[in-house]
Amino acid sequence: MQHRSREEGKEYVLKTVKEHDVKFIRMWFTDILGFLKSFAITVEELEEALEEGMGFDGSSIEGFARIDESDMVALPDPNTFRLLPLGAKEHHAVARMFCDILRPGGEPFEGDPRHVLKKNLKRAAEMGFTFYVGPEREYF
Repeated sequence: MQHRSREEGKEYVLKTVKEHDVKFIRMWFTDILGFLKSFAITVEELEEALEEGMGFDGSSIEGFARIDESDMVALPDPNTFRLLPLGAKEHHAVARMFCDILRPGGEPFEGDPRHVLKKNLKRAAEMGFTFYVGPEREYF
């Protein structure tokens, strides 16, 4: 999917889930150590999730929040929407989106690695630098 405005992205996601009979969407994010975390929502929850995000307990995620301030919101980025290739055709499709982690009031959570990356990319660009990435997958 090419980069679209947030509104165009939402429309694309909602249209694509209908076309491919998607039943579940996995909300992906990483903890502060870079380990992938996720939870699933149903297609019926998707429109609300795209607008307001989905609440979750941040105290269960490494480095996120203490138990007394554990409410967090995962706001999916529609530009990261992808169908997951799960194989068997008799199963309904599943998709995923990467999420920005927010505090309940809507401000970015400073411990969200995605927020830290965006902030540093902006800072580097203001200094005249371009950031290139060459990821390498490793399996253990």
